[in-house]
Amino acid sequence: MSRDRTVLSIDGGGIRGIIPAMMLHHLETATGHQTADLFDLMVGTSTGGILALGLAQQDPQKPGKSRYSARDLAELYANRGSQIFGKNLWRQFRSALGIFDESYSASPLETALSDYFDTSVLGDCRCPTIVTAYDLEARSTAFFKSFKPEHAQILCKSAARATSAAPTFFEPAQVEVAGKSTALIDGAVFLNSPVVSAYAEALKLFPGDEITVVSLGTGELAKPISGRQAAGWGKIGWMLPVLDCVFDGMSKAADYQMKLFLGDRYQRFQLTLEEASDELDNATPRNITALFEATSKLIDRENLRLDKLIKYLQSR
Repeated sequence: MSRDRTVLSIDGGGIRGIIPAMMLHHLETATGHQTADLFDLMVGTSTGGILALGLAQQDPQKPGKSRYSARDLAELYANRGSQIFGKNLWRQFRSALGIFDESYSASPLETALSDYFDTSVLGDCRCPTIVTAYDLEARSTAFFKSFKPEHAQILCKSAARATSAAPTFFEPAQVEVAGKSTALIDGAVFLNSPVVSAYAEALKLFPGDEITVVSLGTGELAKPISGRQAAGWGKIGWMLPVLDCVFDGMSKAADYQMKLFLGDRYQRFQLTLEEASDELDNATPRNITALFEATSKLIDRENLRLDKLIKYLQSR
């Protein structure tokens, strides 16, 4: 007999991870259930990977419960964002604003991940969880899967560090996989929205079952780039804009594909970044407040679709 299966996919987006975290807080509050109990598979890239792993953490004091709520993880960004994306003037000068070296030291990020994930390993995740990265040495994509035996003993903090090692922002992560240390970078370089891969994995994990996919964005770009403006850019001028265009384009292409695959059994929640900044590293108090406010407006605007989703999740 087939079963209803739900899959969660979370985009990359740096500090903008506040948006999907607060969307999930809304679902947790409305259903009365933790995210790991609402979904049969959680997949994330970059900041979305940190969220997926955080939501899958076991509570050592309460067996069968998650250690963190979605609101707890939103507070990670609010409380630690300014440290992770700290504007160290000497480093900014030495790196020439990220041209000759990474813009940020990875130490504050690694400290935050260590504090939140401690010594937990992928095999401890409460539900099947996947995060993406890119293997520089093998020149191949990497999908860390909590249910894969060879990945079971990888530390969650190591997988989180790898999936969020954004080029130009942080140095690559060194992670031991199957007894070999390898250099990994942010999975967003090839898959900023992992929703199509999440669906493909669900088909393999749950053959014959009815699959519903929920995809959470981290805000899409609203600032136009004129042809005249771009015409004057060389390699340095295109460095960050081209990444923005690639990430935004990949997410929109994946959204189009999933609508064709699943129709109404696919739900995407996304907002346009108008008042909040689209910068991945803008962790100023003003922008963090703007991200929280933008998400509240998204929830109000999508009230009918969210209510329908909540009823479906509760019915399971």
